Amino acid sequence: MTAASAPLLGDLMPWSVAPLRLGRGWILAPDAGTLTARWDTLIRTTGAEREALFRPTRSRTPHSAVAALPGQLTGTGRFARESGRCPAPLRVGHGPFDERYVIPDHRLIDAARPELWRVADERQLFAVEQGFVPGTAGPPLLVSALLPDGRSPAGRPGRIRPLFRRPGGAEPNLTPGLVESLTARLGQEVTPRQLLDWAVAAGRPSARGCVVPLTADPALWTTGVALGALLTGIQLRGARGGERHRLPGGRRPYVRAAVPARPTTIGYDSEDETLHLGDGRISPVPAGAWDFQVGGVRMIELWFERRAESPEPGTLEAIGPRAWPREWTSELLELITVLALLAEVRPRQRELGRALDDGPVFGADELRAAGVLPVPDGARRPASVFDHHEEGPDGQFALL
Repeated sequence: MTAASAPLLGDLMPWSVAPLRLGRGWILAPDAGTLTARWDTLIRTTGAEREALFRPTRSRTPHSAVAALPGQLTGTGRFARESGRCPAPLRVGHGPFDERYVIPDHRLIDAARPELWRVADERQLFAVEQGFVPGTAGPPLLVSALLPDGRSPAGRPGRIRPLFRRPGGAEPNLTPGLVESLTARLGQEVTPRQLLDWAVAAGRPSARGCVVPLTADPALWTTGVALGALLTGIQLRGARGGERHRLPGGRRPYVRAAVPARPTTIGYDSEDETLHLGDGRISPVPAGAWDFQVGGVRMIELWFERRAESPEPGTLEAIGPRAWPREWTSELLELITVLALLAEVRPRQRELGRALDDGPVFGADELRAAGVLPVPDGARRPASVFDHHEEGPDGQFALL
């Protein structure tokens, strides 16, 4: 199947949301304690000093009037008058394969995408398209159980596509008639989760977005869905009732020499599979993990550089841990495992792609003939999910 004849992910999961735009870096950090310390520092200031530390933009200043984020118990009074405690930091997905904490306060976020927060619950999964960079390696589609910010390490950011349009796993974000048409063509039940797993396994990057070839071979569909479920499970890291996958053969990365308090360099020795963080050493680190890229950017290097950077003195971003926390090392060990496992599965993805090119397909023309395409306009818009009051600016209730 050629890319031109295969449907886009946007034809299959039509409702999408742009990446979050935070507007200020100090509200995001690798650990929750740092965010609390930054908040407390800001709250102790007033007037022009608070405004300067706040980092105002056209969308947000300390005087902006905004509603609370759905599901978050945060203040809605003008931040210039704020004197309370920091809201509980929320763990979110930060770009591909990184997890961070954010202060979930709408007064601090330029474009929080409230429609995403309304459907983020224990049943939701988010498909996150990656920015397209010609000639580079890496998956075009990733999955997160955490609310993702949708940022791409390179290229134009993609889109965030929730699997469900409503809370509680209700109303799949799929083009009307798609599941029924595939079920009839394949002769077996097709579920929304299977569609997502298939897209993760079979998706291909293109300048138009993630392309998802659909097979008309029932056996190949079953193989691809199983492969996608494995890929998705690795990325979810035990969330949604899954298991944390481990490297085969009892291999497991360990800290061989303690990471120093302030590592500033990172390197890799392929001969003995050792990752160097300053004088610290971690091994074994499979070459597939070290070389794993998204948009032409190595994920391990990017993860480290975000934590080793030196922010401008005197800013809230400059407030952080005094030494490298042990938790960061644990997160790095898990990241190494995740990337190594995904790298090991890549040959099976390439084999699936070759089988797709040689076998019967269910292309965009067939979807149009079945009445599935074009996508109805309503399917591209968020569902109305207001089932409770949401607090608006200065404590007023938002209209339902």
